[in-house]
Amino acid sequence: MDLNLKDKVVIITGGSRGIGLACAHAFAAEGARVGIISRNPDGLRAAVDALSQAGHAVVAEPADLQDPDSAEAAFRTIEGRLGPVDVLVNSAGGAKRVVPAELDAKAWRAAMDAKYFTYMHAIDAALKTMVARRQGAIVNIIGTGGKIASPLHLPGGAANAALMLVSSGLANAWGKHNIRVNAINPGATYTDRVKNALETESRLTGKSEAELLKANEERIPLGRYAHPEEVARTALFLASDCASYVTGALVTMDGALNPMVV
Repeated sequence: MDLNLKDKVVIITGGSRGIGLACAHAFAAEGARVGIISRNPDGLRAAVDALSQAGHAVVAEPADLQDPDSAEAAFRTIEGRLGPVDVLVNSAGGAKRVVPAELDAKAWRAAMDAKYFTYMHAIDAALKTMVARRQGAIVNIIGTGGKIASPLHLPGGAANAALMLVSSGLANAWGKHNIRVNAINPGATYTDRVKNALETESRLTGKSEAELLKANEERIPLGRYAHPEEVARTALFLASDCASYVTGALVTMDGALNPMVV
């Protein structure tokens, strides 16, 4: 199936690792012209090397997306090298988990800066080009924490919920300009972050990482965590012409762990 992504300019935030890096591989494999953004220059270099080894040439630009000026500069630099952006995939930022007793104004603010505003500043920068050209697709990779409230993830969950509303609202606002906005809400995905969490839990409990992983995955009806490549394939579909009439959608990918009407 031809997704018609060849030569499309795709900018991926958080593209140096995890789901973002998987998206970079997936879009590049479809022939897209890919730019990745991360605040970690070392991580960007490692990602460029990994993509190069897979036969993909990408443009990488460091930026602190919590700063709107930094986001704007990164987008304009990438566009100067690749051309005007056709697709934005947001996968940058993650809020720290905070126990309820430690919640304060700083914790709530930090979560919004880390997750909500990193996405919004990228969206604002991309929309300038998309609105002018009257075309574009945005895929926000958010998370089920915005639908399932966890006492340990309330600030991050609030940021996720806000991004879901923004995704639906912007789809409505810019549909007449042929701009589609969709969101993916992954549940537990087997990334380095999950691996590090398993390592920490293993040290605390004395249980092996394999034992802990098995116990966690047994709670999921599909019997396993998602893999970053699976989320990336969903992002490919939503960004492609195959989803030309899909906009304002929130796609849950948690293996049916939390059955809900979306």
